[in-house]
Amino acid sequence: MKVTLFLSLILSIFTVNKILISKELPFGVRPNIVLMITDDQGYGPIGKHGNPWIQTPNLDKLHGQSTRFERFLVSPTCSPTRAALMSGRHPMKNGITHTILERERMALSTVTLPQVLSKAGYVSGIFGKWHLGDEEPYQPHKRGFDEAFIHGAGGIGQKFNCSCADVPGNQYFNPTIRHNGSFVKTKGYCTDLFFTAGMGWMKKMKDQGKPFFAYITTNAPHGPFIAPPQNAKRFTDLGFSERDAGFYGMIENIDQNMGRLMSKLDEWNLAKDTILIFMSDNGSVGGMVREGSKLGMSKDGKPMEGFNAGMKGAKSSADEGGVRVPFFVRWPGKFAADQAVERISAHIDLLPTLAAIVGIDQLPKGQVEGRSLLPLIKNPQAKWKDRYLFTQGARWKTGSEPTDHMWKRFAVRNERFRLVENKLYDMKKDPSQLLDIADKNPKVVQSMRLAYEKFWKETRPLMVNEEVPMSPTQPYHILHAKQLENGGIPDWNAPPL
Repeated sequence: MKVTLFLSLILSIFTVNKILISKELPFGVRPNIVLMITDDQGYGPIGKHGNPWIQTPNLDKLHGQSTRFERFLVSPTCSPTRAALMSGRHPMKNGITHTILERERMALSTVTLPQVLSKAGYVSGIFGKWHLGDEEPYQPHKRGFDEAFIHGAGGIGQKFNCSCADVPGNQYFNPTIRHNGSFVKTKGYCTDLFFTAGMGWMKKMKDQGKPFFAYITTNAPHGPFIAPPQNAKRFTDLGFSERDAGFYGMIENIDQNMGRLMSKLDEWNLAKDTILIFMSDNGSVGGMVREGSKLGMSKDGKPMEGFNAGMKGAKSSADEGGVRVPFFVRWPGKFAADQAVERISAHIDLLPTLAAIVGIDQLPKGQVEGRSLLPLIKNPQAKWKDRYLFTQGARWKTGSEPTDHMWKRFAVRNERFRLVENKLYDMKKDPSQLLDIADKNPKVVQSMRLAYEKFWKETRPLMVNEEVPMSPTQPYHILHAKQLENGGIPDWNAPPL
């Protein structure tokens, strides 16, 4: 009898965990995963990418240690990219067509990346910017994250006439943060805090022997461009305006924190067991990145110009410069160092790639449309079927019919061509998009437009936020006021590192 019960118990455990062992691990082990994403940095402001002003020694080091996807494409703005990372599908299929006005909320039917990873025993933490819904059901601690240390809205202190609003009066220094559903008062600069919280949690998970997914997602260098004084000063000394110095200073501060993170992974003997990913959420922002834009004169009398790695377009644009971002992937001893992958890849590919690495072969049914990038990580020249990737800037006026806007602010991209509205560019020969070749390639244009039309017909029924009423209240404001009345906001104690 006891033997029978024992065998039944073993069989039940095997059945429950079948998803965990149903696929052989491609690298023999399940790594920890750290995804670090910046806000509005884009591709250009990295030293190794040729930026003439910025110094990013730690990102330059990571650049050399990583397999880099050189044509990694995201959405033109914040919430859409984040939804694609969390879901493995185009953001509009998660209901996201804006960054505010209730249209930044990721559909509650979406199965998230941390929920998928949990099937392989992972615990997940987010540190920084969420921007996929401030109402309680949409918050990350309700969407699969075991640890959540975040600000509200799309930026610290933001407030809009909808549910999207951070704590009233919040600032980049000493911000009030929502930690696992309640507010705490911090001391320090926001980016430093998000890295410290993330690293402290990683160390705790390491000590508990749990595989983890850490999502460090800074609000920097999103405007307003407020950097620590020591970071901004280097640029004002060079002759930059305070605004531009704030932008570049925020990125150099991010680089310093990346150095802290990489150093701690080494110190804790975690680097060899951890995939470290660095990326941004959309193209760079502002005049600092427009090619040839005049930023002023340096103090030694030399003109300073914007830099965007030769690309057309910045944040919000459907051109290459609006959606191409860095994507560095490091796993020492498993992924080749200093390896470049030139095939196009995208935000929708992250979820299936990580699932493949950790041995999950059952993805959310009917949801994931991205591809695992493992074949290209193993061999950048691997056979790889071409495909179309779709960009739609959206952000149409609330209450208007989305289909009336489908042929505006859109782009279709494959390995060779980018169709931007009615203009076609050969991205192999003309990466700066200087020459429209639509008239000479009508069949290419027709094929891309037909593919986009099919995509739109699939997507339109999934835009679930289009007709929802605006929230008359801001959840973070209400919850913060309630906590103040019922005991106040305690100080946050930074974890020991």
